[in-house]
Amino acid sequence: MADVDLKEYSRRMDGALEALRREFSGLRTGRASTSLLEPLTVEAYGAAMPINQVGTIGVPEPRMLTVQVWDRGMVKAVEKAIRDSGLGLNPQADGSLVRVPIPELSEERRRELTKVAGKYAEQARVAIRNVRRDGMDNLKRQERDHEISQDEHKHLGDEIQRLTDDHVKQVDDLLAQKDKEIMQV
Repeated sequence: MADVDLKEYSRRMDGALEALRREFSGLRTGRASTSLLEPLTVEAYGAAMPINQVGTIGVPEPRMLTVQVWDRGMVKAVEKAIRDSGLGLNPQADGSLVRVPIPELSEERRRELTKVAGKYAEQARVAIRNVRRDGMDNLKRQERDHEISQDEHKHLGDEIQRLTDDHVKQVDDLLAQKDKEIMQV
């Protein structure tokens, strides 16, 4: 029998869904949350580092985030990362503390956030399709090396495609749910 582990492909596709859920948790819907800034990376010491590795993210009040930057020289880089994130936030530095007020969501801003959510969903779809491509390439190689028959190749290929379709549908469902949440006033 073939050396193809469908559970492994499913696990990798589930990983893409999990990453999407984390990204969606960072999209704000009105209330400040540390998960809003966690996906951001900061240019620090010649490398891109997650923001939580250069400072502590806090929520002192419902409409305010703070980043207590550990290295005072990194304050400008943290400000720049937040400003350029596409989240529509305007950070202000106060010594080694970066304050990030969370503005009310306007209709226009809500539409922008749904576009960001769409980009995240598309990245998840691409990740899932990459897993499918890996699986299909593996099947082709095994058939070429006479480890599996053409019938097994076709059957397993159909199974991998079914897994892919299921996971892409879950991405679409998550996106629809997040869009509804963002547009809710």
